[in-house]
Amino acid sequence: MSIRSNRLLLGIALAGLILESVVSHPAFATSKVSLFKVVTAKDEIVIGLDDDQLATFEAKNAGGVAKHLAEKGTLTAWQYGVRKAEAGALEQAPLRQIGLFSNDTLRVEPYTTPLKIVPLPDTTGQ
Repeated sequence: MSIRSNRLLLGIALAGLILESVVSHPAFATSKVSLFKVVTAKDEIVIGLDDDQLATFEAKNAGGVAKHLAEKGTLTAWQYGVRKAEAGALEQAPLRQIGLFSNDTLRVEPYTTPLKIVPLPDTTGQ
């Protein structure tokens, strides 16, 4: 390859990296979402809680979520599920807001995923 071809290829690759970082990491992203698997007698669901909500708990982990649920009796959270993004890639995205009751919950576990986690929708109405 000639020097000109190498420079062109390098320029295209660099432009692609810059574009990817701008698209996948917005400058003013909302707070980070942590996922947890909630196990009940009937099923398992994945919920997402943002940093602001986790900050109100005693600990920002599954134990903190479980303790908050046991003490308060209920917890409102976003249920997460897998969906296809516009580009065709799979991602973990919020489906709907749900209410959890402590008497139905057997266990709360941290949930990890290799997929991109979509931030919670803005519900402040701004």
